Amino acid sequence: MSNPVLKSLQPWAPHPKAAPLTERSGDTLAVAANGTRTCVGGWQAEFEGTRGRKAYRVTWEVRYQDLDHERDSLRCKAFWGEMSPDDATVRSSTVPAWDYLVPHRVSKDTLRFTRILVAPKGARQLTLRCSFRWSTKGESTWLLPVVDPVDRPESPRPVKVAVVTGKADARRGKISSIQDNIDYYAPLCEAACAKGVDLVVLPEIALQWQVQGSPIDLAVELPGPETEVFAEIARKHSNFLLLGLIERDGDAVHNTAALLGPDGELEGRYHKVHLAVGGESESGILPGQDFPMFDTVIGRMGCNICMDSSAAESSRMVGLSGADFLLLPIMGDHRASRWSPGSPLFSEDRWKAIMRTRAMDNQLCMVVARNYGPGSCIIDRKGEILAWNEGDRDHIIATVELEDGYRTWNSGCFREVNWMQRRPHVYNAYVDEENKGSLLSGVY
Repeated sequence: MSNPVLKSLQPWAPHPKAAPLTERSGDTLAVAANGTRTCVGGWQAEFEGTRGRKAYRVTWEVRYQDLDHERDSLRCKAFWGEMSPDDATVRSSTVPAWDYLVPHRVSKDTLRFTRILVAPKGARQLTLRCSFRWSTKGESTWLLPVVDPVDRPESPRPVKVAVVTGKADARRGKISSIQDNIDYYAPLCEAACAKGVDLVVLPEIALQWQVQGSPIDLAVELPGPETEVFAEIARKHSNFLLLGLIERDGDAVHNTAALLGPDGELEGRYHKVHLAVGGESESGILPGQDFPMFDTVIGRMGCNICMDSSAAESSRMVGLSGADFLLLPIMGDHRASRWSPGSPLFSEDRWKAIMRTRAMDNQLCMVVARNYGPGSCIIDRKGEILAWNEGDRDHIIATVELEDGYRTWNSGCFREVNWMQRRPHVYNAYVDEENKGSLLSGVY
């Protein structure tokens, strides 16, 4: 397959007054601030000879100086079609798809924007744009962009996911020991696994739920004899299984989600970071300190547990780890219950709103396993509910497409826009330990 050919190279800007200072010298392209706060523009390179459904590695390298926030000021985009050099508006009628090139740091003052992209069907032209924006000072020097044909990457296969809970109230009056829970869940897992699933997710503290006693006394070691039954199920069916339990770790006790692999071995563990108020946070359970990501053959997975869901940072940390799935064993969410004293009431509408928002905000699939059954669900990153349990089923199953191709109305990729729009340097309050949100108002 022949290389695409650079057909034209010219400055671009949405308006003459916004145009940065540009100059070409051989194979280098200079872009500098024009002294105004409206500055935005750069160079536009048009390549011809691309072929639809073929893959290309696109690379554009830049050196810069005197920029406050290079993440803000320097960008590269790839458009599969023609773009007018005086227009920043993308129209899906002329550009069927566009993508960000992803910056990688080469040195203190050098970034390399690169990406392997697959041309959409019928694409004959690729327009690349480098941008300098939002700075009244500084300058950048870009090398000529490079577009090379490469082998098309293998698409990730769909993943078949099961959430195993049992029917609503099926255990009422029947559970008094950890062994009772093992005996309850094991056959339910077997039934789900018999349908050829890749991943099984169980609810929060599945081993100890409804067993009376202090978590300090009920905690078990991981791995241990209590978890071996589930390890054997994962081993037998060559799949992944997420098990919730109260774990003993030396002199500490954790609310844990344990990921067992196809060989029955422990792939990783997550310790609940935000312990539930009204009991758990003062029970002797020790909270976790991080949000690990498990990189598996079926995708990247992270976990939250129950109360974690009500802190937006929890799912965001999983999203920032690059996870495809957020596995959420959960008993309930206080936002989806009554907002007044009294017995808990389940609000299906608010529950769905919470889970769908988490999926869309972090562009991942939510796999939610609720102890009571109702509300357990599987939601894709578009916010669509793929499977839902009303409480009348022992398990739910859905097939999740990792290569989903979701694009916005103007042909941009949802996932790319979600992450590339971020401006971390303006989020300082997010990690300010003295910040207590609306409690700072003095009302309380």
